Amino acid sequence: MTTTTTRPPAWDTLEQALRQRRPVRLTYHGRQRTVCPHALGWKNTKAMLLAYQTNGHTHPGALPTEPRQGWRNLFIDDISNITPADPAAAWETAHNYNTSNPFNSIDQLSIAIT
Repeated sequence: MTTTTTRPPAWDTLEQALRQRRPVRLTYHGRQRTVCPHALGWKNTKAMLLAYQTNGHTHPGALPTEPRQGWRNLFIDDISNITPADPAAAWETAHNYNTSNPFNSIDQLSIAIT
């Protein structure tokens, strides 16, 4: 189990992308996704990423057409094959991002887009 003192290997790549506001490509539960990291922290002692998904596949299939529904909470230990997205890929977000409380998806916030 991941604790707040042990960061998973993907953490550093995600933090760098968050700080630079650059999308990344990754695999989560067997599905390829392009996401824009917005917050990193811990949920129930497990490392968590709050990201805005801009491309790829989701559990139900296609991405929703409503921008406010592009948010994904991803356990970082379940992320693999993380790479920078195409340099031409734009950073994206939605107007319902709450910098003071990112969707209650993170119990202990470490870093977030403000």
